Amino acid sequence: MTPWEYARLEYRATGAFGTDKEMDWSASFHHPGGVQRWGTDERYDDLKHLNRAGAQGWQAYDRAVMMIGQPQRLYAVTYSLKRPGGAG
Repeated sequence: MTPWEYARLEYRATGAFGTDKEMDWSASFHHPGGVQRWGTDERYDDLKHLNRAGAQGWQAYDRAVMMIGQPQRLYAVTYSLKRPGGAG
């Protein structure tokens, strides 16, 4: 049986929601060793962060989305990640 390590990548909007369609997005990586801030993007672009996690052996297996307000706006996306224990 393979032992797994688990982590999550949180991609969260920053700032006010007003009429700004290009909100900043902050990426945080939570893993067994603690929390790492992986930077802020000027627009929603989580692919580079998912690729970074993949390069470290992490596999995304679930995604949760949080919407707020009316009309609804994307506020946060959380990716659940796993990798075989002892990797990278």
